Parts: sequence; C-alpha cells; structure tokens
Amino acid sequence: MDIIYSIRQKAAKLGRRIVLPEGAEERTLKAADFILSEGIADIVLLGSKGRIKVEAERFGLKHISEERVIDPYRLSPADEQRYVDLMVRIRGEKGVTPDIAREQLNNALYLAAVMVRAGDADGEVAGAINYTGDVLRPALQYVKTAPGISVVSGAFIMRIPDKSFGDEGIMLMADCAVSPDPTAQQLAEIAITTARTARQIVGLEPRVAMLSFSTRGSAKHPMVDKVAEATRIAQQMEPNLILDGELQADAALVPAIAERKAPGSRIGGRANILVFPSLEVGNIAYKLVQRLAHADAIGPVLQGMAAPVNDLSRGCSVDDIINVVAITACQTDVK
Repeated sequence: MDIIYSIRQKAAKLGRRIVLPEGAEERTLKAADFILSEGIADIVLLGSKGRIKVEAERFGLKHISEERVIDPYRLSPADEQRYVDLMVRIRGEKGVTPDIAREQLNNALYLAAVMVRAGDADGEVAGAINYTGDVLRPALQYVKTAPGISVVSGAFIMRIPDKSFGDEGIMLMADCAVSPDPTAQQLAEIAITTARTARQIVGLEPRVAMLSFSTRGSAKHPMVDKVAEATRIAQQMEPNLILDGELQADAALVPAIAERKAPGSRIGGRANILVFPSLEVGNIAYKLVQRLAHADAIGPVLQGMAAPVNDLSRGCSVDDIINVVAITACQTDVK
C-alpha cells in the first residue's frame, strides 16, 4: 500500500480537528477543501470570514463553510476570556498580562497555538506564508514540549526504491531540520520521539541506530562519546526500544557488515530509524539519499511537542499541505 494513502486513511479514521492559521491563503484553502471532501480531518481556518468566503467562491471550493472559520479579531467574549486566562496562567511569570494576551490572540499563529493547548484543536499546521521561527515561537510558549522531552526535532520519512533497506524501503531519519548540535540528553530524546513518530504515523516497530563515525569504540573522540552516552540515556528512558549505538552507517544498514563490526547488535544491520549526531550531518545525509538514491522525503515531521504542530515550506504545494495535515492528525494517536 502507498504510504501517503495509508497515512491519509489512518487520519480519516482518527477524525481529528486541525487548525490552519493561514486560512485565506490559496493553497491552504484548496487543501482544506480537499481534506474536508475526503474526510481526512476536521478543519478550522483562522482569518477574516468575509475574505475567506470571497476566496473560496473565487476558487470554486464547496466545503469551506462560515462555521469553520474563526476570525482572530472577532472572538466570542467567552472564548477570548477563556484563552486569556489560560495564557496568563501559563506565561504570567514571563510577563504576559491580560492585555498582552489579548493582543497576541489577534495573531492567528498565537491563537492557533492557544486553541491547541486549550483542547479546541488537536493539532496545527502552518508555514505556507510564515517563517519557521514565527510558527514555532507561539507553539513553544503555549503548547510546549511533551513531558520528559526538552527538544523539538524534525524527522523525514524516507521512501527508498531499494526495499532491502528499512521496512520495505521505508525509513525515518532525524534530526534533519531543527536542533543544530544536540547534547547527549537531547540526542536520546530525539531517538525516543522519532521511534514514537514511526509508530504513530507509519506503523513501524522501531529499530533505532545511533550513528557516528565510530562503531562500538573503534574511534576515540568527544563526538563519539556523545553518541555512546546518548545511546545509554535512550535505553534508560525506554528499555524495550530496539536501539543500538554508536554505529557507523554501514553497520546500521547492512547485516553482513553488522556481523563483523557489531556482533550481537540488537538491530543486526536492519535499522529503520537513523539518528544523526548533529543537524549538519542529518540534513546533508537525507538530501544525499533523496537525490542519489531517488528516494522520496516526506516531512519534516516536527516531534517532541506536547501536541502536534507542523511547519510547512513556503514553497509547499496543495498536496504537501494535505499530507502534513494527515501526518499531524496521525501524531495524535498515542496508542
């Protein structure tokens, strides 16, 4: 089964409510209309009701009703007060007063994050017209990271033509998008959250390789020590997770080499998750795989948040938005 079709079908079964703060943007509107028509998720659009109505009519969209639109400047008094109370409770010690909270709620990105925190939406997708920092800042302030997790990271779901790798060619790679130089603790958390992503979105049973330029102490360097320590921490955090490190990439991916370099390895050269020691390595590696192996890279999937918030590329297509909404819905599946 095609992985995108599978993700969309899973999202449809979950029936989640996803808020799109860039509600009047053309690609976002078209994606929302398709998502609603296919039942992939319930959608809330933020923006001017009048403008969104005009744009939806201009593009011939049939499923964008006024009831699905919330205008940040025209919140009901009850909702506004509820959100203000929540914001002051969360960030009052950081100087957020009721007046500051009301001003922030006029910003759709802040309103979306607060709606997710309040439970009025299950997740958020933005970034078609906003920078990543502007999307993540309100989310980090109000949604915050998941319990026991201190770092947000970005994983790519890789669909590789050579099906001998991963699970029938499906692998995850992280962190390829967010954290430039994670500590050993953060690297362990990235391993744990990527394993969760694999289960939630793809349905994989994770086999995690903590990558380095060393296998089992074959080289001595502080960078190697960091990966070895991250492996130890991750195993303590989730003892049942199939995880090994530090490993070179060939020992993680090729069973015959694993037998020589890492005999007794828990993953035995059959990793389906690769955790890179730094963002530099991860970003370069996934793009090399994408181009040289003609692999599809789906993502990045932001992980580590208390509730799913995903950032789009400003060059995204309508299909990209549809897929990220489906992924966001799947991230709410905690089973």
